[in-house]
Amino acid sequence: MKDKPRLGRGIEALFQGAAVEAEAANGQTVVAIDRIQQNPFQPRKAFDTEELDGLCESIKTHGLLQPLVVRQVGETFQLVAGERRWRAARTAGKTEVPVVVVDFNDRQTLEAALAENIQRADLNPIEKAQGFKEYLDRFNVTQEDLAGKLGVDRTTISNLIGLLDLAPEVQDAVRVKQISLGHAKVLKGIKDGARQVTLCKEVIARGHSVHALETLIKQPKAEADTESKPAASTTAKPAVEKTSHVQGIEDDLRKSLAARVEIRLREKDKGQIILSFESDDDFQRLLDVLRK
Repeated sequence: MKDKPRLGRGIEALFQGAAVEAEAANGQTVVAIDRIQQNPFQPRKAFDTEELDGLCESIKTHGLLQPLVVRQVGETFQLVAGERRWRAARTAGKTEVPVVVVDFNDRQTLEAALAENIQRADLNPIEKAQGFKEYLDRFNVTQEDLAGKLGVDRTTISNLIGLLDLAPEVQDAVRVKQISLGHAKVLKGIKDGARQVTLCKEVIARGHSVHALETLIKQPKAEADTESKPAASTTAKPAVEKTSHVQGIEDDLRKSLAARVEIRLREKDKGQIILSFESDDDFQRLLDVLRK
């Protein structure tokens, strides 16, 4: 049985057999850096400043050791791979850079950008998801087709694209690594965007593990089940329905206290504010906040 192509060979397969238009005997040529345009299909949106500064210093000392891969577009060139090196070379003041020119169409260019960044683990999960979705939408292919091109499992692509259903604030938290991919997968199972955001903020504020988040999500339902049992055997008046104003106060308290808060109304102007804690330290933290 033929082995499935690994991601490490993905980008090599894309470049293999490409038409090299350079005149130099080693397959490279040198072009003015001002003639090279940014890759419009680049899925990577954020570039680490310290990493670029380090690469810039290296280029100043040793030059650009690896050529950029470009395609010709009219009288200019467009990056296919090597945007990090291109940015650093510009900062280093280079006016010319070595390149390899390939005959790639839009589809191959996007495939190369995805393969390069995923292979080097440069993309965060949200950037990967957006890159995958752009490819699928633009070229109307299946997830299976894209998985074969990149040498990854189809479920990997499916799971990542599913992250784009998260609330925008939660996506931002994943993007800047405030929460992990594991946290994001758990939050993805919650349909209410506002609750996703509330739980996400609680994870950030309190450093919850993925398991702790799963437990936290299950708790409200368990508490509701417990409270419903005595209610069935008494003749107490039903709780007054919460207004949007009261719900807004609950949300504000949750955010400011970084804890689960519930306002229970028994009558129009009577009720309880319930604060939940999960440990002695958590209890002491709440006391300290309330005593201020």
